[in-house]
Amino acid sequence: MLRLTRLRTLHFARSSHLQHRRLFAPINIRSMASESTGTHKDPITGEMISKQELKRREKQREKEARKAANATNKPQEPAKDAAKEAATNEDELSPNQYFELRSRQIQRLRETQNPNPYPHKFEVSRSLTSYIEKYGPEGVIKVGEKAQGVTEALAGRLHNMRASGAKLRFYDLHSEGKKVQIMATLQDAADPDNFLATHDLLRRGDIVGVIGTPSRTKKGELSISPSQVVLLAPNLHQLPSGHFGLKDQETRYRKRYLDLILSEDTRRIFVTRSRIINYIRRFFDQLGFLEVETPMTSMIAGGATAKPFVTHHNDLNLDLYLRVAPELYLKELIVGGLDRVYEIGRVFRNEGIDLTHNPEFTICEFYMAYADMYDIMDITESLIEGLVKYLTGGKTTLTYQPDGKDGKEHTLEFQRPWKRYDMIETLEEKLGVKFPPGETLHTDEANVFLRDLCKKHNVECSEPRTNARLLDKLVGEFIEPLCISPAFIVGHPQVMSPLAKWHRSRPGLCERFEGFMCGKEFCNAYTELNDPFEQRARFEEQVRQKAQGDDEAQDIDETFVDALEHGLPPTGGWGIGIDRLVMFLTNSTNIKEVLLFPAMKPIETAANINTANPGPGGQV
Repeated sequence: MLRLTRLRTLHFARSSHLQHRRLFAPINIRSMASESTGTHKDPITGEMISKQELKRREKQREKEARKAANATNKPQEPAKDAAKEAATNEDELSPNQYFELRSRQIQRLRETQNPNPYPHKFEVSRSLTSYIEKYGPEGVIKVGEKAQGVTEALAGRLHNMRASGAKLRFYDLHSEGKKVQIMATLQDAADPDNFLATHDLLRRGDIVGVIGTPSRTKKGELSISPSQVVLLAPNLHQLPSGHFGLKDQETRYRKRYLDLILSEDTRRIFVTRSRIINYIRRFFDQLGFLEVETPMTSMIAGGATAKPFVTHHNDLNLDLYLRVAPELYLKELIVGGLDRVYEIGRVFRNEGIDLTHNPEFTICEFYMAYADMYDIMDITESLIEGLVKYLTGGKTTLTYQPDGKDGKEHTLEFQRPWKRYDMIETLEEKLGVKFPPGETLHTDEANVFLRDLCKKHNVECSEPRTNARLLDKLVGEFIEPLCISPAFIVGHPQVMSPLAKWHRSRPGLCERFEGFMCGKEFCNAYTELNDPFEQRARFEEQVRQKAQGDDEAQDIDETFVDALEHGLPPTGGWGIGIDRLVMFLTNSTNIKEVLLFPAMKPIETAANINTANPGPGGQV
């Protein structure tokens, strides 16, 4: 229905710390992209590289090993200076060098199991959120003191790391969008002899478990003073700077896990997305709607004007379409007596990718027996206004910056009632012309009129220039930009709406509305067409448009017509694009910002450009 769319040294004795660092000094590494296509496995890093590159690495490692052997009798530096120098040197490494150095270290731990870098289990006593709620309030733990006799076990990912001499280490432990400081001291360690060895192993991005006592520093920061820190999963890669974060947009979209590790704002968007979907689901449940699931594949791509994806069922030797909308199935359920149904799920449209369109997106559609478009408009206003209040704590306004965070702010008002724009009347007002009667808007004469109108106002419309497409382009140029705060466009010609019922008092028009905000459509609804004779005629008109070259036009769905012949009660139907709604409610200007894994053009590698073994390309 919708158009939418990143080391401590290896576990050696303390006296061998510098030897290890020299043994594994940085070496030059070729681009990982090119190595990934090799046929020989590096026994240290596990990479697949070329035979020539493997020989080069082995020679370099032998050379470094000889240098380390000659340095064994050199005097040892103080441990804290060695650790500091090692950290400094790591900051100077390239990402590839860091990865190889860290991989060697973890490979050695995997061999020695001292400690096991990938343990099976760590018992967590409470989440960081619960820890902060319990020990964070003022007065629970006094400044500079500990909660004596209390032991907690926390887990999360290490971010900032700071050392104050050899016997005091600070870390920021992140989990669930929260942060707790780890204040590790030698005197609190359960195994003081291995304090340095344990902490020299840790790096930014490692996942650790911490067992210790809740405490508050002299500066008043809630912390945990660990008796034990356990490495649960090492991070082999060099994390981007905690200050600058991950700035490359392509990397953010292709490696969303890394984006989520580093960006609280990204996490906020997806938490909000989940809250939005949860609210919508509860809203319809409370109105007595039944949530259902309908097929993802079908023999006919119906329910929306869109170009479908084609797939193949091997056992049936049958080409199938991925659904462009669940509409027809849901209305068949209304025929079957399920008077209020809704579905939240993915749909697929084989169309362009831009700031507001993704080939697969999430839609919510509902159908309500004995309702019409006016009832659906009231429900839409109630749903969206209530949702905004839920997200803002009671306000009905939000700010949106269509040109980005540094652009102009628009204040969106969601309070009911919303403004209505009649399509034909508004176009007549804006263009200073009188449109042909509604019942003639499907004719060849109307097509000439609309072509001339588009040409006169420099409105481009690619072929096929059908009446529906020409009207849609005019609306996009002259009406949609008026809808900053949410508004409805009503009074659509029947030629634009093959599944909507004709208007009860305006010949040639239908009972349909589209919801717009910030100049973009976010929902679409009809008084549903339940006349099987008229529905067949509309489908035949769609077939005619398809013959003219409109590959978005629908085919005749005989099963759906048969369902209508059994009697569809007067019904109101509605669909909303969840992704686009989330964009507006989170001040996001790119749909990729609200999709965890958006569609991306594959990076070309030898694996995915091998014509002898065609298949989807990787995104890493």
